[in-house]
Amino acid sequence: MNAHTITKNDTGVSESIGFLLIFSMVIVGIGLVTLYGYPLLLREQTSADEQIMQKSMIVLQNDLKSLTFKTVPYKETMLNTGSGQLVVINSTVHKPTISLRDTVTGPIPVATNFRSGEIRYSSSSADSVISLQNGAVVSRNLVEPGSVMFAQPRWFYDETTNVMVVNLISFNSTANLAKHGVADVQMRMNQTNYSVITPTSGDICLAYTPDTSAGGDNYQMAWDTYFVSTMGMVKGGGACNANEYRFRVAAPGTLVIKKYDVDIVSL
Repeated sequence: MNAHTITKNDTGVSESIGFLLIFSMVIVGIGLVTLYGYPLLLREQTSADEQIMQKSMIVLQNDLKSLTFKTVPYKETMLNTGSGQLVVINSTVHKPTISLRDTVTGPIPVATNFRSGEIRYSSSSADSVISLQNGAVVSRNLVEPGSVMFAQPRWFYDETTNVMVVNLISFNSTANLAKHGVADVQMRMNQTNYSVITPTSGDICLAYTPDTSAGGDNYQMAWDTYFVSTMGMVKGGGACNANEYRFRVAAPGTLVIKKYDVDIVSL
C-alpha cells in the first residue's frame, strides 16, 4: 500500500473549509437572532415603555390631585416618553363631553357639555394611547375595540347623607404642546368653581358622549364600567334616556359639583 503524502496545497484546502464552516455558522446565527430575536426585543421594549408611561401617568394624576384637592398652586414632573410622544389637547377642542341634567328643571348649567381636555401619550411603535383626562388614567388600543381605566377619578357617593360629589377637571395651554424624549410637565391651577345643587326630582341623569370620529378619543367602555360598576349608576331607567346614566343621589339629596381649570405651562 502506497502512503499518501500531504502536500502544502492539501493543508490549505482543509483550513479554508474549516474557516468557511465556522463563518457560515456565525452568519446563520446572526441571521436567526435578527429574524426572531430582534423583533421580540422590540416588542419587549415597547411593552416596557407602555408600562413605564402608565406609571408616569399615575404620577401626573397624583400631581393633579395635589393641585385640585390639596390646593397646591404649582406642580412639575419629569418623565421619559420612550419611543412615544406626549401631547396636550385643550378642552376647547376636546370632543368628548359630559352633561348633567335634572329631569324636572333641565340641564345643570355648571355641568353642561363639559370638555376635559387631556394629556395624551401615543406610542410610535404600538397602536395604543394612554391619557390623563378628567382626573382618570385611561388607555385603549387603536386597532381594537374597547378601553380600560387604570386609575379612577375622585368621584364619590355618601350613602349616609345621600351626597354625590362630582369633580370635573379641564386642561388648557396657551400653545400647542408636544414632546418626544424627556418631558418636563409643568401644571398650575387657574380657577375653580364650586356648586351645591339640591335635586328637585327623583332622577339626575349623566350623558357621556365619546369622540367616535376616526382617530378620535373613544373611551366609552372605560367610563361606562366606571359609572356602572364603581359609582353604582344605572344606565337608562326612570326619567333618564337609554344612553344616560342615572345617579344614585335623588331628592332630598345633594349633588356637589367641583370644577377645576388647570393650565399646562410647558412640556
